[in-house]
Amino acid sequence: MRSKFIALIGLLSAGQAAAQEAAQPAEFAHAGIISAWKTYDGVLSFGKGQTLALLDDGCTMSKPEWQAVIDGVPKVRVTYDAVDGDTDPKHEGKGYHGTTIGIPSSVNHAGKRGVAYNNQIAIVRSLECCHCKISDSTSLARALQWVIDHHTEHHITTVNLAPVDDLEHAEPVPTEIDAKLAKLRELGIWVSAPAGNHKFTKGISWPASQPNCFAIGAVIPGKDVVTLDRHAKVELLVPARATSSSNAIACGAAMILREAIEKSGYHWKSDGPNMAQAMMTLFQKTGKRVDDPPGTQTYSRLDLQAALAHVMKK
Repeated sequence: MRSKFIALIGLLSAGQAAAQEAAQPAEFAHAGIISAWKTYDGVLSFGKGQTLALLDDGCTMSKPEWQAVIDGVPKVRVTYDAVDGDTDPKHEGKGYHGTTIGIPSSVNHAGKRGVAYNNQIAIVRSLECCHCKISDSTSLARALQWVIDHHTEHHITTVNLAPVDDLEHAEPVPTEIDAKLAKLRELGIWVSAPAGNHKFTKGISWPASQPNCFAIGAVIPGKDVVTLDRHAKVELLVPARATSSSNAIACGAAMILREAIEKSGYHWKSDGPNMAQAMMTLFQKTGKRVDDPPGTQTYSRLDLQAALAHVMKK
């Protein structure tokens, strides 16, 4: 009887494991995320105790993914509307994007897992529509300042700065967000933005074009072939069909790498003057080299398993 009971428990455990699926299976496998989950299961918590701030155009809070409570912890820790100055981040006007942008990085619902599936999120409505204009820098600056003011209280380690202006910027465009980005970098908080989705080779979208904001580009899932917008400013490539997804995946990966650095005692200061820059350096030097003939650039493609192995062996 006892042996049958043990066998039944084993079958139930295997079934539970099988029921968990990557939110984007091909992309996660290519980026070394699924192998990292398996290798460091029981060693790392995959986002627990960290909050990702999603700065986008609002969210439909009634979606079950954002109503989820995992082990007694609500997935959404806090909400804020930097446009209206209240705590209701609902979509207004042309907003639509922020409801789904947290899926690749953070979902933990109905058997689907994002990269850092045990994290919490802060949903910050930062502008009307993710397809933005430079004039949206005013409300974006308020959103970034909110993160600066509340990062300790809400354990915010990472910011997904999701908007794109869909233009080909070869140089930064100075606005009031730049001082906020500089402060967040000084604090060691990871801030990254999507490069854009137009196959530009001479520039990328704002705000990814700005100093102290990591610009995340893309390769075709399953192939190390650069796609969508790229330029020398792009710091990291991630397998995805759109750079909004590649950036979301990068944010989740950064949360896992941060935990690995803290748990292993890795001496990150040899890789950068602050934690955020050190993590990007680690992703770059452990990632797969990818040449891009159209843009005559060489990039690094995210390999989370390799980055974690480098840190944990120390």
